[in-house]
Amino acid sequence: MRTSSRSDTLEALQSLIARATGTRLNAADQAEMAALLPAADAAGPYPHDTPGQRGMALLVAGIRGLPDLLASQPDTSAVAVIDRCFRRLGEVAVRYGGSIDHFMRDSLMVLFGVPAAREDDVERAVLCAVEMQMAMRDLNQAHLDERLPPLFLGVGVHTGTVMAGHFGAPVCPGFTVLGDDVDLVVRMQSFSLRGQVLISDAVYQRCWGMASASAPMQVCIKGRSQPESLRELVAVPSRRLKVPRQEFRRSHRVEARLPCQCQQVQDGIVTPHVVHGTVRDMGYHGLLLVTDEPLPLHAEVRLGFDLALVNYRATDVYARVITLKQEGTEWMAGMEFTTISPECSAKVQMFVQVLVGTR
Repeated sequence: MRTSSRSDTLEALQSLIARATGTRLNAADQAEMAALLPAADAAGPYPHDTPGQRGMALLVAGIRGLPDLLASQPDTSAVAVIDRCFRRLGEVAVRYGGSIDHFMRDSLMVLFGVPAAREDDVERAVLCAVEMQMAMRDLNQAHLDERLPPLFLGVGVHTGTVMAGHFGAPVCPGFTVLGDDVDLVVRMQSFSLRGQVLISDAVYQRCWGMASASAPMQVCIKGRSQPESLRELVAVPSRRLKVPRQEFRRSHRVEARLPCQCQQVQDGIVTPHVVHGTVRDMGYHGLLLVTDEPLPLHAEVRLGFDLALVNYRATDVYARVITLKQEGTEWMAGMEFTTISPECSAKVQMFVQVLVGTR
């Protein structure tokens, strides 16, 4: 059994702060930090060495925009910016009583319910998610002042039962959580748009009285036989907190390589000439079509393409050309669906969701 006294914990934190900042906390700050610590006299921060099932709230936050940052900045500058973001997000998590489980490339997972479950674990996770988005908004203002590309955050919050404990060899033990509910919250985060917080139905049922959220949307998630019901968290009115969403797309767009047949519609009649192209990307409400010949801007067209991933042939999909750009010998036509059957719309959404879930 691993144990740690309160004094040992305080000293370890002092050393960490000194290493990061170059100075130790003064007596008043030490007293404040000690008051924030859970009782660690009898056990360390993760008292359950033997893995077992536990209920807890889970938050996964993913940073978006890192490729642009890495491509435009020297490595040292990019690393400093990323470190600044993770430090700020970590501070928010700790303030709401969350424990950072681990960092995953461009994201972090925060646990609420460690070392012991609290009645308000879900509520604290929701508040933490909102304030993380507010913190990222403030960081982006600093990035703008420093002429750095913006970074954005997508967040998923879920609550459920996980397998929690120390896994690994005795020489390198590590506390973590495993299970279907962990996989779900990771997938939820991948579906969130920039500046968005998505919450599961389990979270909504626990916090609907304190939080404002959108109507439920059904999302197909890899590995689950039935769609999951997710909501967008909008605000926590009682705390006067509002999610500062940074992106207002109506859906994700995913890269694709789908052969497509296109026919122009004139005076309500589909013309016989077929333009062959390739769908370059697709969302719930439109797509980007690459062709060798231009289509008239604002023209109405009929499309046909195969969605092999969901075993569906899309026919009689009508769309309008809303953007047109030439790149070399190719034409890029941005299209918005105007008429699409409910069945086809559902299959398009499923196709997009399958690709989002595998990124």
